[in-house]
Amino acid sequence: MPEISAARLTSALHGRYAKIDVVERTGSTNADLREALENGAADRTVLLAEEQTAGVGRRARSWSSPKGAGLYLSVALRPGVPFSVLGSLSVVAGLAVRAAAASVGVNAVLKWPNDVLVDGAKCAGILAEAVAGAEPSIVLGIGLNVLPPGDVQPGPGGLPATSLAEHGATNTDRTDVAVALLTGFDDLERRWRLARGDLTAAGLLGDYRAHCATLGQDVEVQLPDGSSLVGRAAGIDATGQLQVDVPGGERHTVFAGDVVHVRPA
Repeated sequence: MPEISAARLTSALHGRYAKIDVVERTGSTNADLREALENGAADRTVLLAEEQTAGVGRRARSWSSPKGAGLYLSVALRPGVPFSVLGSLSVVAGLAVRAAAASVGVNAVLKWPNDVLVDGAKCAGILAEAVAGAEPSIVLGIGLNVLPPGDVQPGPGGLPATSLAEHGATNTDRTDVAVALLTGFDDLERRWRLARGDLTAAGLLGDYRAHCATLGQDVEVQLPDGSSLVGRAAGIDATGQLQVDVPGGERHTVFAGDVVHVRPA
């Protein structure tokens, strides 16, 4: 499989990003760009790796990053929006990944909060990490399986791993897929940034709801404190949080947690 071409990326994405680097191997692109932001890296700095040896997902879980099989990338952003809305950037990224999959003929859906699925299997994960400093900044990591990732253990809820290639992608050139993904993300993030992180004002909330497979499902939400919440996934609010209706009629708003789709409503 051809390596990702930094020259082609830079040419195709000219003017959209401050800097685009491709490295052969690293521990974690997110960790690298967190450090870069702390050392003054420019807004809209992008790092891609052919291979990650310590890729991570939510709750510090490992993300399989075999050489040459996927896109392992991070974007460092200084968006100038309130710190409280930085988390909604995951919604923006999810929409960009779904659109990139659609551009090669693969129909993907979104699983709240950070997964992209095809036919019930996981093809991508997203990790947004705020970075402390004088101004709100964030590193957004995306792992997208373009080619089969090999023997990967199922994630929360038993979701198996899959790839775009396994679902008939019309183009598996990773540079082309990266161009589509980063172009789409740039367009959507600029709308989000202009709206000061307001998903509704940016016109993105309706799109996310339309493509979110979690809505209308009976779910179990495994919360960060170790407890769980069981109910019906009823909505996504304006900040990208999940609204769950529990037995008895009470509605809970969930900012973070692992969601297991129990069954369709």
